[in-house]
Amino acid sequence: MEINPQQLFGNWIEGWALDLHTIYSIPIAPEMNIWDTKRPPIAEELYRLKYCYEQDRVDSIAKVAAEFLNKYKSKWQLDLIIPIPPSDTTRPFQPVYEMAKSIGRLVGLPVDFNTLRKVKSTFQLKDINDPDKRREILKDAFDINFNSLSGKNVLIFDDIYRSGETLNAVCDVIMNKGKARGVYVLTITKTRSKR
Repeated sequence: MEINPQQLFGNWIEGWALDLHTIYSIPIAPEMNIWDTKRPPIAEELYRLKYCYEQDRVDSIAKVAAEFLNKYKSKWQLDLIIPIPPSDTTRPFQPVYEMAKSIGRLVGLPVDFNTLRKVKSTFQLKDINDPDKRREILKDAFDINFNSLSGKNVLIFDDIYRSGETLNAVCDVIMNKGKARGVYVLTITKTRSKR
């Protein structure tokens, strides 16, 4: 599957999204929330996984992510992958966790689901455009035991990069409290806007 990697900038050392989230999205019937949307292939896979609940998409996405990550793994000297904890914990199937498990298996890295904890309930941020409001919502939302990642190079993994506020908040906790040596980021897609 062809991808068009997008560099991500934030509090981390280096970060990438495998592709854009959409090529275009045009309203057809806005009053009924109907859009004509064209996505890159990897974004279409992600859409079908998250919104159509096609769980068999995990492996195809993970394979592409692993091929990409293998180019950076030794340069970044990664020790482990930490997926972003979900906002909706009631889902029986967590797409980010399932993709992280599959990617970790393919690249030979452990995936840590326990060190980073979401300690404050937050709702989805996609409808909040104000970066200060996003930061306020995410303030103290994540926690980690002191020194729990001392000397380790960590890959933070998430499905979609929107504004980067969640990744920045997690990176701050991992670096400042967890004392990680380095933090890197990988997401499947990146939105064109910061919503």
